[in-house]
Amino acid sequence: MRHTVKVLHMTTLHHPLDPRIYYKQCASLKRAGYDVTLLAPVPTNTEEGEVPFEPLPKYSNRWKGLLFGTVRAYFRAKKQKADIYHIHDPELLPVGWLLKNKRNHVIYDIHEDYETGIVQRQYFTRPVRQLIASVYKKVEAFCTRRMELILAEKYYLEKYPQGLCVLNYPILQEKLTGIDRSFHQADGLLYTGNVTKDRGAVQHAALPALDESLQVHLYGYCPESLAAEMKQRAGTHEGRLHLHGEGRYVPKAEIDAAYAQSGWLAGIALFPPSEHYMKKELTKFFEYMAAGLPVICSDYPKWQTFMDTYQCGICVNPDSEGDIRDAINYLRQNPEEAKTMGERGRKAVQNYLNWGHEEKKLTNLYDRLNGIEAGEYSDN
Repeated sequence: MRHTVKVLHMTTLHHPLDPRIYYKQCASLKRAGYDVTLLAPVPTNTEEGEVPFEPLPKYSNRWKGLLFGTVRAYFRAKKQKADIYHIHDPELLPVGWLLKNKRNHVIYDIHEDYETGIVQRQYFTRPVRQLIASVYKKVEAFCTRRMELILAEKYYLEKYPQGLCVLNYPILQEKLTGIDRSFHQADGLLYTGNVTKDRGAVQHAALPALDESLQVHLYGYCPESLAAEMKQRAGTHEGRLHLHGEGRYVPKAEIDAAYAQSGWLAGIALFPPSEHYMKKELTKFFEYMAAGLPVICSDYPKWQTFMDTYQCGICVNPDSEGDIRDAINYLRQNPEEAKTMGERGRKAVQNYLNWGHEEKKLTNLYDRLNGIEAGEYSDN
């Protein structure tokens, strides 16, 4: 029976209420009858929901967390004696390798293209980054030989053809999918997700200067140093740049409440050129679509194809003020077309780009690992 199968999800890097980990995967498995616990750094003010926590201490220093947090995670996890260990961070690969034995299963959930991401980080010189990425690739290949792989993005199949795509599509919520949007006199641009330079912080900070009536809202963790830089970039227009996650984690409920508000003109994702993101279908695309919002995003070929397929947004050169202004003006001057774009996107999410379909793939994998008869199993 499913309820006898003990599952431990593990993260030392993500927030314990990370939507993919907690609200999607852990909650879905719990509802499916699995005995699920989440091992994670848990702030004292985090309320425990349907999935219980196995708390880890949270380290303010990233390197201490990498060393001591990982060691603590291993010993806490080992005591759990789980049937399935599901790890969500690359630093937990050695932990997963140590935990694996003949009586259990270990799943590595690949949230990011870490090899490419390491090369693009600016912490070290490029040769050092390339060396670290090469070492990571070898460690990953060794540690995952006896692991199941879950992939958050379709293109990761290029690197991990043995993996199972469980995509980060949104959970359908009637309070969002039922909104009747009006784009007449809309003046708000909405961004959700962590705020970083490679996710367009500089480009988004420049938006208020394009039009005196624009209000730009970003919901997601933004380091205080970057927030100061963005405000300086906005200059005299700083009052219309709203950073709702300055120095703090923004919970899912707050982001959902933002989506439910009226007055939005579009969801935005003006990312600068980046190999790390140009092949990804951003989670925020699907969330904007679910909320009935048209999308204004960078003109990566993959993103252009996505927008052409679903006819739900406009792609622009993220460094061209003219392109961005034209897109904003088009939506403003054509409110009915903006509404139609939003409805096309919402319909696509309601029909197939939603967590309900991905949930089945996740539970089918778990059932298969435990010899439980399940529905049709899909590997993409």
